[in-house]
Amino acid sequence: MEMKKRINLELRDRAPEEVTELVLDNCLCVNGEIEGLNDTFKKLEFLSMANVELSSLARLPSLNKLRKLELSDNIISGGLEVLAEKCPNLTYLNLSGNKIKDLSTVEALQNLKNLKSLDLFNCEITNLEDYRESIFELLQQITYLDGFDQEDNEAPDSEEEDDEDGDEDDEEEEEDEAGPPEGYEEEEEEEEDEDEDEDEDEAGSELGEGEEEVGLSYLMKEEIQDEEDDDDYVEEGEEEEEEEEEGVRGEKRKRDAEDDGEEEDD
Repeated sequence: MEMKKRINLELRDRAPEEVTELVLDNCLCVNGEIEGLNDTFKKLEFLSMANVELSSLARLPSLNKLRKLELSDNIISGGLEVLAEKCPNLTYLNLSGNKIKDLSTVEALQNLKNLKSLDLFNCEITNLEDYRESIFELLQQITYLDGFDQEDNEAPDSEEEDDEDGDEDDEEEEEDEAGPPEGYEEEEEEEEDEDEDEDEDEAGSELGEGEEEVGLSYLMKEEIQDEEDDDDYVEEGEEEEEEEEEGVRGEKRKRDAEDDGEEEDD
């Protein structure tokens, strides 16, 4: 597919001035040059043209807001001075897999004052002795070369780079969110006091129930003892009556015996 047709598809019924990202990978350039990309893409911040057989940047439009430019796997061998003129605010540039051989070719990037990250993977220039040291010395504004800084620390993801500006604000917001709201501690203490009161009430109620049970059982025992005492009283009364009856009978027998004796004397 030609690049011009691909651009029309990527617009998706949007005006060019509304587009902030444009991916044109694997399209074919006509005569090794860009077609369909013009100055109307005023808000474009990310542009990717990987493997499009691009050999020249001469027709690159002015993209003042462009920050990231992907040009990997093309046939670019020079003409990089155009980038400082057309895309002065670039922070990331990927030229890996191109025909860049000499330090003099890269020297043209010195005018990209905001450039922080440069990729030259699979370019012949990487075979030079002291390649990394030379590039860092030549382009002192960059922090990362081929994904690593001078101390071999890996570069953060592009998304993390985008978020760097807002990190401090986010941290402050997180701290605010982490802290308890005003009055929260007082409410918590009040709730704890209420819970303790409830526990005491429950304990008291349980104790009261226990006391009631003890009191009931005590009364029941008293009633049982009273009944037993009554029974004992009844039994003792009966015994006394029986003894009285026996006494009466004995006296009667004695009298009868005396009467019989008197009759015999007569």
